[in-house]
Amino acid sequence: MRGFSALLGALGGVALCFGLLSAILALIQPVTDFTWVLANLVIGVVLIGAAVASSLDALRERMASGEARRVGKYGTSALLGTALTIAIICMLAFVSTRYSKRFDLTEQKVNSLSEQSLELLERLEQDVQVTAFFNAADAMPVRDLLERYAHESERIQLQFADPNRRPDLVQALDIEPEALSRGVVRLAIGAVHVDLSQISESEVTNALLKLSRGEGRKIYFLENHNERPIAGEGASSGLGYGQAVAALRNETYEVESLFLASVGEVPSDADLVVVAGPTRPLLDVEHTSLAAYMNRGGAVMVLLDPRTHTNFAEVLAGRGIAVGEDVVFDARLALFGQATSPFAGRFADHPITSKMRDTVLFHMVRSVGVVPGSSNLEPIVFTGEESWAETDLEAWTRTGRAKFGTGDTVGPISVMVAGELALELTQDTAEAEADAKAPTRARIVVVGDSDFASNERIGDYQNRDLFVNAVNWLVDDTDQIAIRPPVSRASRFRMTGESYMRIQLLSLFVIPELIAVAGVMGWWMRRKRPAS
Repeated sequence: MRGFSALLGALGGVALCFGLLSAILALIQPVTDFTWVLANLVIGVVLIGAAVASSLDALRERMASGEARRVGKYGTSALLGTALTIAIICMLAFVSTRYSKRFDLTEQKVNSLSEQSLELLERLEQDVQVTAFFNAADAMPVRDLLERYAHESERIQLQFADPNRRPDLVQALDIEPEALSRGVVRLAIGAVHVDLSQISESEVTNALLKLSRGEGRKIYFLENHNERPIAGEGASSGLGYGQAVAALRNETYEVESLFLASVGEVPSDADLVVVAGPTRPLLDVEHTSLAAYMNRGGAVMVLLDPRTHTNFAEVLAGRGIAVGEDVVFDARLALFGQATSPFAGRFADHPITSKMRDTVLFHMVRSVGVVPGSSNLEPIVFTGEESWAETDLEAWTRTGRAKFGTGDTVGPISVMVAGELALELTQDTAEAEADAKAPTRARIVVVGDSDFASNERIGDYQNRDLFVNAVNWLVDDTDQIAIRPPVSRASRFRMTGESYMRIQLLSLFVIPELIAVAGVMGWWMRRKRPAS
C-alpha cells in the first residue's frame, strides 16, 4: 500500500481503534456519547475501505516482489536507533544521580523548605550528623523531609538506620529503647546532640538552631495585672496565650511567668519581658523595676488593648511612644465587614516586618505612634487607607455607631511601634560603657492590641509571624526571622457535570487521537520523501 492509499489506511486504522475503544469504555462509564463512537467507526471503515480499493494492484505487485529484504533493512536501522535511544536515557539517568534538581509545583510550596530553614542552613559553620532510627515501613516520610535538608546543605550528613539491624549503632549513640519504639532522629554537632521524636520541619530547624546557637534565651511574661494567661486552664482558652508560648518554645526560647511585685526586680537572666494585655495599672515599684531592667539594656514588649485602665500610656509617652485613647475602625478592610477587626497589610522596612508579604488581623486595636522629635523609634504596621482612629468612644459605646469626625485621625493608622532607647546615664551604666560587650541601648515594641496573638487569633493570616518575629528582634535573634513553614491548603476547581464530561472526552479521546493523526501524517510525509 503506497502513496495516498497508505495515508487513508493509517488514518482509518486510527479512527477505527479510537471508535472501538470509546465504545468499550462507554459500556463501563458514560464518558462520551454515541455520536462520537459512531462517527469514528464509520470514518475508520470508510477510510480503510477506500485505501484497500485504491491499492489492490499495488498489493499484488508487492507480494510478488522482494519487499521483505527492504523491510529487514529498515527493521535493523530501527533496532539500532532504539538501542541508541536507550543508551542515551541510561546516561541521563546516571548523570541525574550525580546532579539533581528539585521542583515543587504545589501552591503553598509544602514540599520545599521554608525561608527560615534555608537561611539557617546557609549559616551552618559545622557539620551536623543526622541519624534517623526508623524501620523501613515508617522511614519514607521522614526520609523525604530530611533529604531536603541534605540536598540544600553539604553540612548535613544524613544516615538512616534500622534499629533492628544496627544494634551496634544504637548502643554506640546510647539511644533509649522507649524512643526507638516511636522512631527517633538524633542531630549532633560534636558531642552536643538533640533527639527528636516528633519529626516536622519546624522541629528539625529549631533543633539545628539550638545546636548552632548553643544556649537559649529566656522570656518572662508579666502576671497578676489580668494579663493574658500563659499557664493553667486559662492558657488554652480562646483568650489565652498557650499557642503563643508554644510558638516561642518552638523557637527554643524558655518561657516563664513573672510576678514582679513579689520578686522586686526583673531577674538577671531575662532576655525579654512581655506585658500582654494588662487591664489593671502596675505599681510604681513595678514600673521602676522595668525601667531599671531596660536601663541594663533589657528588652520589653507591651501589648495594650484599647479602653483598659492601665498607667502604661503615661510611662510610654515619656519614652517617646504615643498610645492613643481611641479605637481603629475600617469599614472596607475588615473581617466580614466588622469595622473594629481591621486588617493591617502595610509594613515598614524593618527587620520585624521586612519579609512579611501577607496581612495581619487585629481585633479592637488602638493607635500607637511616635512622639514628634523621638529618634530610633519607628511605626512599622499600618491599617488601610480608609481606616480612622475613633476618639469619641463614649458616643460609640452609647449608640453603637462610629463615623469619622473632629479629633479623629485619618488612616493609614500606625498600630505598632518598634525601636531602641538610649540608656539613662547612671553610675552603673557609666561603668558599663568601659565594657565593649555591654549593651548601649534597650529595645522596645508596643502594639495596640493583644488579641492578635491570642489562641483565637494567632493562627489567622500572619499574626503568628508578626508576634514571633517581634520577639526574635527584641532578643537580637534577627537572623532567624522568616516566614514559618507553609501549611498545605486544598486547591479547588469547581465544574459542572457537563464540563467534567468535556474534560474527560478531551483528555481520553480527542487529544490522544489528534496526536495519533499527527504521527500518521509525519510517517506518511517521511515515507513520501524520495530516498537519497
